[in-house]
Amino acid sequence: MNCILLEPTDVLFFRDGRPMAGSLAGHGAAWPLPNVVNGAFHAALHRAGLNGVHEHRRGARGCYESDAPRDRKFGALLTAGPFPVNPSGEWFFPRPADLQDGTLSPALLPRKQADSAPSSLPPVLRYAVASRLPPTKDPAAKAWISKRAYRRYVKGENPLLKEMEAANDSEFGDTESSIGIAIDPQTGTTGQGETAGMIYSAHFLRLRDGWQLGVMASAWDKPAGSTDSRRDLIDLLLTASRKIVVGGQQRVCTASRIQLEAIPIPAGLRSGFASHEGKFLVKWILLTPAVWPEILPQSRDGRPMNPHPGGWLPNWIHPETGAVMLRRRTGPVKRDYSGAKARRTAAADEPIEARLVAAIVPKPITVTGWSLGVAPGEPAGAHSTHLAVPAGAIYYFETDTAAQATALADALNWHGSTDGSEIKNRRSTLMGEKGFGLGVCGSWTRWETSADAR
Repeated sequence: MNCILLEPTDVLFFRDGRPMAGSLAGHGAAWPLPNVVNGAFHAALHRAGLNGVHEHRRGARGCYESDAPRDRKFGALLTAGPFPVNPSGEWFFPRPADLQDGTLSPALLPRKQADSAPSSLPPVLRYAVASRLPPTKDPAAKAWISKRAYRRYVKGENPLLKEMEAANDSEFGDTESSIGIAIDPQTGTTGQGETAGMIYSAHFLRLRDGWQLGVMASAWDKPAGSTDSRRDLIDLLLTASRKIVVGGQQRVCTASRIQLEAIPIPAGLRSGFASHEGKFLVKWILLTPAVWPEILPQSRDGRPMNPHPGGWLPNWIHPETGAVMLRRRTGPVKRDYSGAKARRTAAADEPIEARLVAAIVPKPITVTGWSLGVAPGEPAGAHSTHLAVPAGAIYYFETDTAAQATALADALNWHGSTDGSEIKNRRSTLMGEKGFGLGVCGSWTRWETSADAR
């Protein structure tokens, strides 16, 4: 993928779906979600006027209507990010939720509960996560840690944070306020219609000097009429123009592509996981938010489905037993369209014997969007609002063997079984192509006390 740095030419505005009226200034100065940058590149590709782009039909998993028109472009666009990048080129990532004291040593640890102890945990979880630190209202941990520090955290190495290895939002961005005049959506003018005499206040994000937004993007396209040649449309986009509109109010960023040996996201562990009482302990930490929707017992077209509550619980975890339902596939992976629903097949397809036992899930974040309704029959209006599990959330698993622990890590690490040259796994059910659901694996230990030993 292309590694791209976006440098704002002015303030940025990232409004979500919450109202902006009266004293409500919105949340335009918040760090942008992955879908914002994906939408920016998608819009930039349309504006570029690229010729000979492959057009495809609407539909999912290869199930198209026979008379469906080919009116979709740039469906191959994949993005990841954005992440803050400091003036020295160091990438920063959301702090894992088990870090609380300003070091890389986990302060929150899973603790085994007595069988008779009352608990409000969901039945799918075996262990509660408790803090080894005394309670405080002034947490020392900062919101972001550098890639260098993140790698030490995953490997369980030196827990001391050095200078400039952690940062809060206020250290690389400032919030600026502004007053605007409301625009009538029907006429595109002010002082008329429903917005006559209305003003609003808004917050904007201004990055400090030298800080940039780090993004990875690719859009491999098969030129119209070609059967074997491929080209990356991001190359053509950045050759034609280095200006990209990011966020709302037509705010512009300058895009610079950088050459790196590997994707600048910290890699996860594939082996060397700790063991306890015959179980190998694997934890999965989200680098980006993930959306796991509720799955109903029946689809819109009447087909039966396996229901799942979604929400904080990944759709690939059994809601009653906690078993991981992902598969370990080896050999060429292809799609089988012989049935009513396309499925992935491989030469070897084996279950992964692992179970979810604990989790740290902070408060959800809202993911919204807006459609302009430019395609035929597509209405304009707000997209569905989703509640996403935020980056930094942690899921704890147990496996019976080291081989199963490695298989689980290969299925959950963003780089799979590779060395980090390609994004293999996006474990968000929705919007994975937009950068949701990237995570890394590490090891964990149970908190054992003298009372637990008795």
